[in-house]
Amino acid sequence: MKTILLVDDELRMLDLVELFLLPYGFTCIKETSGINAIELVKKEDISLIILDVMMPEMNGWEVCEAIREFSNIPIIMLTARSDKVDLAKGLNTGADDYISKPFDERELVARVNAILRRTYQDEHKMISYNDFTLDIETYSLRYHDLTVQLTLKEFNIIKTLISRPSKTYTREELLRSAWEYDTDIDTRTIDSHIRNLREKLVNAGFPSDNFINTVWGIGYKWG
Repeated sequence: MKTILLVDDELRMLDLVELFLLPYGFTCIKETSGINAIELVKKEDISLIILDVMMPEMNGWEVCEAIREFSNIPIIMLTARSDKVDLAKGLNTGADDYISKPFDERELVARVNAILRRTYQDEHKMISYNDFTLDIETYSLRYHDLTVQLTLKEFNIIKTLISRPSKTYTREELLRSAWEYDTDIDTRTIDSHIRNLREKLVNAGFPSDNFINTVWGIGYKWG
C-alpha cells in the first residue's frame, strides 16, 4: 500500500479526498497544518503529497518549496483557482501536477496513479528503519549482514508495519494489507502469520526484541 499525505486546512476536503482514494488501496495521512506536514514528511514513508494552496500560516507554495529542500516526493497542488499564473507558480516551486477544484474522483485517481507510475517505474526501492532494510524487489528483509526471504503475505505485513513504525495497526488493517483486497478471513489469522514471522526472524538471527511488538487490545506495531 502506498501512503498519501493530504494537506488542507479544511477537514471536509481532507475527508472527501480520502474517501476518493481509500477504495483504490491507498493509505491516507491527513494534516491541516503546512508546518506539521513538513515534519511528517521527514518522519513517515510517504509516496505522494496532495497539497492545498490556500492555507493560513503557511501556504501550499511555501510548503512545497520547503519540502523540496530535502525531499523529491511527488506533490500534487490542489486549489480552487484555475488561473494559468497560479499553475505556473505551483510547478515552478517544485510541484509535479496541479488539480483545480472542483474535481471528480476519476480525475484525482488518474493523476495520482500516473505520477506514481512515473515516479516508481523501474525504481529499486528500499524501505529502511533503524538497522532493518526491506527490499521491495526481492521480497526480503535485511538486518546488518543477515537476510531472510519472506512470503508475499509476510512481506506485505512487514511493509505495512515498517513504513509507519510509530503507528499501531489493528488486525483488520494488517489483514487488508496482507491480502491486498477485502476478505472474510478471520482477523485472528494475522496472529498466526505474526507468530510464524517472529519465529522465522528469530531463527535467522534477528534480534527478537526489536520488531513486531504486540499492543494489547489493539494489534501490532514495529519496534
